[in-house]
Amino acid sequence: MSSFILDNALVLTMDDQFNMVAAGAVAVRAGQIAAVGPSAQVVEQFPLWPRYDLQGRVLMPGLINCHTHLPMSLFRGLADDKELMDWLNNYIFPAEAATLNEEFVRIGTALSLWEMLRGGTTTVVDMYMFEKVVAKECARVGMRGVFGQAMLDFPTPEYRTWEESVEGTRDFIQSWKGHPLIIGAVGPHAPYTVSPEHLQECHRLAEELDAPMVIHLCETRAEVDLIKERHGRTPVDHLEHLGCLSKRLVTAHMVWPQESEIGKLARHGVGVGHCPQSNAKLACGIAPVVKMLQAGVHVGLGTDGCASNNDLDMWQEMQTANLLQKLSCNSSTVMTARDTLHMATLGGARAAHLDHLVGSLEVGKRADMIVVRLDSPHQTPVFDPISQLCYTTKSSDVTQVYIEGQLVMSDGNVPSIEEAELRLAVAAEAERVQAILRR
Repeated sequence: MSSFILDNALVLTMDDQFNMVAAGAVAVRAGQIAAVGPSAQVVEQFPLWPRYDLQGRVLMPGLINCHTHLPMSLFRGLADDKELMDWLNNYIFPAEAATLNEEFVRIGTALSLWEMLRGGTTTVVDMYMFEKVVAKECARVGMRGVFGQAMLDFPTPEYRTWEESVEGTRDFIQSWKGHPLIIGAVGPHAPYTVSPEHLQECHRLAEELDAPMVIHLCETRAEVDLIKERHGRTPVDHLEHLGCLSKRLVTAHMVWPQESEIGKLARHGVGVGHCPQSNAKLACGIAPVVKMLQAGVHVGLGTDGCASNNDLDMWQEMQTANLLQKLSCNSSTVMTARDTLHMATLGGARAAHLDHLVGSLEVGKRADMIVVRLDSPHQTPVFDPISQLCYTTKSSDVTQVYIEGQLVMSDGNVPSIEEAELRLAVAAEAERVQAILRR
């Protein structure tokens, strides 16, 4: 199905003009959007192409998850109701050290992809160990993304030394160069787990390989205090001092930037993956999203990993992000449904530095699209489809997902994933993890 038309839809383009086309259509050729507009106009342009009637449903860009750790779905619910550093140092890091291997990563990634595709996510910004396995599984299933090879100063289940992680990262990024879906990235974990010298080395590596760099930054007040104590600067200023702020950087969380740092993020073109549910669950705080957006920072939405969320539902993330900004700013008008949808689509694409490819339905961009029904009980009646998408839509309302023009999910079915086989693998892996952690 290299050329086709998705017809009779409410087309929500999510372009900068926020164009919507009632009774609209999108034409796709070889994975690229060839036309967007009223159905009659598109059909007249390509009269011989197959047409698929969407029965008035919403056709919009796929959702972009700007920060996650895909394999961590296998740690879902492992250590809930903990403070961040306690959760990380006393539960997650030890669990990873004891249980992580390539098979764990493969199964956990497949589980996450199954969940995300059913919910309309078409692009991810991921960071984890054994990222070559994550990327391979995403390529097999058809997920697009930026994949950061995690790098830390201490030994990991994958690499025993820093030097090994640098060479492994280099090989990983180079091995995926030119792939239509997979972009390898340098992934220093955080400024409190990676030394200044190593952060600079990561930046140089990203520059050398023309690759993105992803990092956790300003997640907690404790992190800000720690970096100030160690280096005499707050985290964003610390990275700027090291020369690491650039248009290739994608940061996760950004809950506690100083006012002066927000302007620096905008000037350097740094992307931010805002993770409201994870930040709320771990009591990290509410990120100053409105201030960042007003300053011109590109902010997208992320779920974080399932160990700290505990799901990968971008619709819930939208609702939470919107409501928390209203609450923290004490204003019901400070963030609109339109603002929120933008963060989940084109805003997320800009935060991930992928807006030349995805994020909106525009001629020349890749055909990453989702179909959303608005006739389920919780969606009825519909007065404003934009409000409906932000405030009431659930993952189960997504009926079709296309990536690169390929149908990768239809009515809950992901053809590339054998459900029964995956369930058995997940159960066996969870039993193995539990047995190891009980010792």
